Amino acid sequence: MGAVPSTPSRTNSRPQDTAEYLIGTFVGEESFPISSDFWQKLLELPLSLQWPTHRVHQACELLATNNYRTRHLAKILTHMAWCLQECITNSGTSSLTYEKAINAVYISSVFLKHLIENTKSGRIEELYLSLNDNESASKDFIADQNVEDFVIHAVLSFIGSVNISDEKYFLHVELLNFMLIAMSTQLLSGPSPRPKDFNPFIDAAMAQDSALVIVVMRKLLLNFISRPNVPLNSSYPIFSDGNQSGVLQRVSSAAANFVLMPFNYLVSSTSQGSGSPLADCSLNVLLILIHYRKCIVSNESLASGDGFISDSLLKESATFYDNPYCKALENASDVEFDRVDSDGNAHNGLLVRLPFASLFDTLGMCLADEGSVLLLYSLLQGNPDFLEYVLVRTDLDTLLMPILEALYNASTRSSNQIYMLLIILLILSQDSSFNASIHKLILPAVPWYKERLLHQTSLGSLMVIILIRTVQFNLSKLRDVYLHTTCLATLANMAPHVHRLSSYASQRLVSLFDMLSRKYNRSAELKNIKADNAKIDSMEVNFPADDASTEMHIYTDFLRLVLEILNAILSYALPRNPEFIYALMHRQEVFQPFKNHPRFNELLENIYTVLDFFNSRIDAQRMDDDWSVEKVLQVIINNCRSWRGEGLKMFTQLRFTYEQESHPEEFFIPYVWQLVLSTCGFNFNSGVINLFPANVPSEKCNDGDPTQDDKQANGEVQKLAIYVDP
Repeated sequence: MGAVPSTPSRTNSRPQDTAEYLIGTFVGEESFPISSDFWQKLLELPLSLQWPTHRVHQACELLATNNYRTRHLAKILTHMAWCLQECITNSGTSSLTYEKAINAVYISSVFLKHLIENTKSGRIEELYLSLNDNESASKDFIADQNVEDFVIHAVLSFIGSVNISDEKYFLHVELLNFMLIAMSTQLLSGPSPRPKDFNPFIDAAMAQDSALVIVVMRKLLLNFISRPNVPLNSSYPIFSDGNQSGVLQRVSSAAANFVLMPFNYLVSSTSQGSGSPLADCSLNVLLILIHYRKCIVSNESLASGDGFISDSLLKESATFYDNPYCKALENASDVEFDRVDSDGNAHNGLLVRLPFASLFDTLGMCLADEGSVLLLYSLLQGNPDFLEYVLVRTDLDTLLMPILEALYNASTRSSNQIYMLLIILLILSQDSSFNASIHKLILPAVPWYKERLLHQTSLGSLMVIILIRTVQFNLSKLRDVYLHTTCLATLANMAPHVHRLSSYASQRLVSLFDMLSRKYNRSAELKNIKADNAKIDSMEVNFPADDASTEMHIYTDFLRLVLEILNAILSYALPRNPEFIYALMHRQEVFQPFKNHPRFNELLENIYTVLDFFNSRIDAQRMDDDWSVEKVLQVIINNCRSWRGEGLKMFTQLRFTYEQESHPEEFFIPYVWQLVLSTCGFNFNSGVINLFPANVPSEKCNDGDPTQDDKQANGEVQKLAIYVDP
């Protein structure tokens, strides 16, 4: 290409030659002043021109070489901001202005991404986001305002204030894509935020005034809710004619195929998107913004020291700036109601006001998407108003059915998605009215449940069935203690409130004890074998005996928790659950081996008190050996009415709550970026990613075993997001 191709000599030169010259000049050695008319010519390039792939890569390399001197990246970003300002301030803006803005966003995105993922020394300062000292971009600049602040303010102002129309749709999408690229500097940092992390664009977003933050958050959420479709009557040839490929589209796709142009959304057969790229991009940007954390070292001696500082010491001493986007989401309120504080004072100030009803319905439709699951988690965990709204809805199946279906298909889901879905159920189960209402909602059928026909089953019974099925899946595949704990904690919260538990759910609940008891017995045998082998020849033992002891201790805790769940039903809900009594009687032999176990005997005493009561009633009415299930069940129903609970020991009612660990960012920031990279269509240079192991994007497994890739990609970070406390 050469540093600066020759200028076309004739005014009637071909547009292709003009494009060669202008883009070649942009990446070349000569620095053009920000006020030069060169920039206007560059941004007015026709959208239908083409450029070969290898030329694009060469152009990116040339800009990387020359940018420190020309500062052309900072200048194109500044012109992009000016174009956006013009679009905002002039309501009658011509289509040419929008084309210039799109060109500016395209060019900025292409070269910015290349520079971010190809820094020579790992220093993001190589972006040179400042103008030369001998020139000033005084136009519309505030005193001491840097380029990244100016650009991000313009981008967010456009996203938040400009309504979406057919003409502006693609500019909105590409600005959101630009935000993803600009914030991708996070990928170069480690999983634990550190004070020296350099994220200029996302830090600039955090520094915006609260009014703009509120407007942007509301717009992103409304985009997610309304899910605007791609306009089919676009006037741009790059978007409307499948046989044309614009120069900037070619630039973007050639640079590691990282800018997924609107045209590609229309024709891609492999996209897993929802059909609304604007909604998908809005969700990705929102998730990154709300989970970002800017680290501060509170201990001055650590901050000023030059010696080695361990990660654990740094973590203990670190604090974080408040995240205004996270605060905005946590304080979002329903448009149907005014917020009132504890003193009865109404607050109508700077709050994100949303139609909670529409948000609830949209989440219900989109929970097959992992990003939507994370948004629902963020709302339920952080926003008490939305949690309260969900709990008073009478159609909880809108949310719960897609969650339970996703857990039913756990083998095709990532372990982290399973984890988030279970935490959502745990959060909901903390409310007693939720636990009661799910048993009142009767499902005519559950078509996706294949093992058996579930007809006229309550939502609560289905939830019990799926939670136990998830425990079984975890035992065979994931073997994650935290996942077990979450399932059992949710069942424990539900237990005192179960009502007319179905026969199948009751059977599965008793079988859960049997399943865990077999695991316990196997661990006990393994412990004994390893202990004997260790005495003979310690070199032949593959794992220390302590591992077997730990596993046995874990299963002991699980078995006790299951017994406490069974006890809670017997203590608080026995008369309402004859099918559960029948299941206990039918499988009563599974409890016999543990009757004298010191950890279980007091809990089993209650179970045997109930069994003795009902066994005696059945024996008293047994006239012959011809007893059908219906007859036994009828005797149980009749005697449930006379049950008074004599002889039962009352234990403290279990109540588990969910709390985040002290450093949830170590889980959520890598997790969010894995989701973004797996859905946004960008291919980021995995060799420079430090945020998580670089086998990205993280794909959902289709072979029935998602565990291996998830463990490699996430390691122990998965366990940092949950804390369950009885």
